[in-house]
Amino acid sequence: MQEKGTISIHTENIFPIIKKFLYSDHEIFLRELVSNAVDASQKMKRLAALGEYKGDLGEVRVEVSVNKKKKTITISDRGIGMTAEEIKKYINQIAFSGATEFVEKFKDAGDAKEIIGKFGLGFYSAFMVADNVEIDTLSYQEGAEPAKWICDGSTEFEITKGKRKERGTTITLHVNKDSEEFLEESRIQNVLDKYAKFLPIEVKFGEKDKQVEDGEDKEGKKKWKTVKVDNIINNTTPLWTKSPNDLTDEDYLNFYKELYPFSEEPLFWIHLNVDYPFELTGILYFPKLKKDFEIQKNKIQLYSRQVFITDETKDVVPEFLMLLHGVIDSPDIPLNVSRSYLQSDGNVKKINTYISKKVADKLSELFKKERESYESKWEDIGLFVKYGMISDEKFYDKAKDFVLVKNTAGKYFTMKEYEAHIEANQVDKDKNKVWLYATNVAKQDTFITDAVDKGYDVIVLDTPIDSHFINHMETKLENTQIKRVDADNIDKLIDKDEKRELVINDEQKEAVKGIFDKAINNKAYTVAVEPLAPSDAPVSVTMPEFMRRMKDMQATGGGGFNMFGSMPDNYNVTVNGNHKLVDKIIKATEEGDKEGLAKQAFDLALLSQGLLEGKALTDFIKRSTAILGE
Repeated sequence: MQEKGTISIHTENIFPIIKKFLYSDHEIFLRELVSNAVDASQKMKRLAALGEYKGDLGEVRVEVSVNKKKKTITISDRGIGMTAEEIKKYINQIAFSGATEFVEKFKDAGDAKEIIGKFGLGFYSAFMVADNVEIDTLSYQEGAEPAKWICDGSTEFEITKGKRKERGTTITLHVNKDSEEFLEESRIQNVLDKYAKFLPIEVKFGEKDKQVEDGEDKEGKKKWKTVKVDNIINNTTPLWTKSPNDLTDEDYLNFYKELYPFSEEPLFWIHLNVDYPFELTGILYFPKLKKDFEIQKNKIQLYSRQVFITDETKDVVPEFLMLLHGVIDSPDIPLNVSRSYLQSDGNVKKINTYISKKVADKLSELFKKERESYESKWEDIGLFVKYGMISDEKFYDKAKDFVLVKNTAGKYFTMKEYEAHIEANQVDKDKNKVWLYATNVAKQDTFITDAVDKGYDVIVLDTPIDSHFINHMETKLENTQIKRVDADNIDKLIDKDEKRELVINDEQKEAVKGIFDKAINNKAYTVAVEPLAPSDAPVSVTMPEFMRRMKDMQATGGGGFNMFGSMPDNYNVTVNGNHKLVDKIIKATEEGDKEGLAKQAFDLALLSQGLLEGKALTDFIKRSTAILGE
């Protein structure tokens, strides 16, 4: 049997296009060829199971080998094989409508996605790394003859009678000079580890050393020896293909280690399994997170029928869950021919919504059934929950019942619980509930203490996302204001319209204001003399809540607030007109003494806010030392 012919296409330009544009990364050729071999093997097993094949099934696996001397890579299987006619049908005919026009339209395009998304060309990825490709194959069909196909990357091919004795297919790539990196076993091992790690048919790549028991020594201790065993690349039945009912916590933790060997144990996980209106399985893990946003090396891996596609899962996974780890496997996620890029359609949105719902359901379940454990994990969980509530309205509707806030005493509350907790005391004259929060408990201790002394409660909101979360919550909570505990004097933060008289007259008030203005000598600070309790601090420095919040949002990338980044800082200086220090300033006989006392009190207020630094701090220390020595 011998036949020569021409691959059925409508233009000579097709192979340069395949070579140049088919795949973004040349290494993908191995994924495509191994995946094809796995498909053929699975079909063989299926035919045997259906009774369509009566012969000996034998060992069904895919083997990959490299011959550096001959400069070849071989992918071999014992699948269904092909007849010469099937080669001509499946290999030689690249059929698509309007081919000539399509190629003419895109031949000079730089966007590969526009080209490779139109027709299936997986096998031809081989020509990106090979000068010549051979197919040796024998169909499983009774009486079939072996066939051999050879092509040099042009549109010319040759089919002859093959020599293969057993069913299946062997593809041999004669590697070109530019791709000799793929003749290194370590390079092939890495590519297989990446793309073939969970393929459903065993993939063998050479042999590896293994330690096995070899009896006992004279002292009765076990002896070990090194033997050669098959190097099986993949786990054919990864955890996400199994029923959750058959799995233990240890199984999930071991699988996480398999995915991310050097990572801390996850907090918990969600097993995904749906078959309508789309097919999707997978396992998502909640990792332990640092407080600051950081680039995560461990990403969610996307598979299609156990073939690795990408770890860029944007659109498939809701944005607020992109920091999760794990695996998603779905044949219903639309991919281009290279299986490297996602293509948006209705299923992507449905899958996105499903994942969001599953996460919300899991968190709700944990909160209801294991609240103590849930609270212990909140520092890590909170980032996901808050981000989700801000970005996804449907998620917000569910999460509002299990989002937590923690007060400075370490007690956790849901939003409903917290509203009930403060409604008796933290209500202002306009009947607004006032939530007080701290961003740095240590630095804001003075203000927190003042609030607690008045019977108020303060929650801690100290993550990068909290400035956005606060703004969002104020739009959701009725008759509620959320104020930072150091944004003003506590009596102003929760204004109960309690009148307190100044012990000094108006003339003295203006004089004191003038002294502080002169001592501070900075237009960024606005001085006001207020009738506060004698026990309150003599001077406090605060940034107005609105200004400080806008700056916080700008610092964490809040859209539309960049303008506040270039604005100068503005602070309010509240002088307690009823404090004995003010009386001392008034009674001082020397103008320098008046300003000195005012400056010292002002610097103390700055110090309490962490705003005193540089020369101003040095001068303050010198003055304080001098005062102590008097």
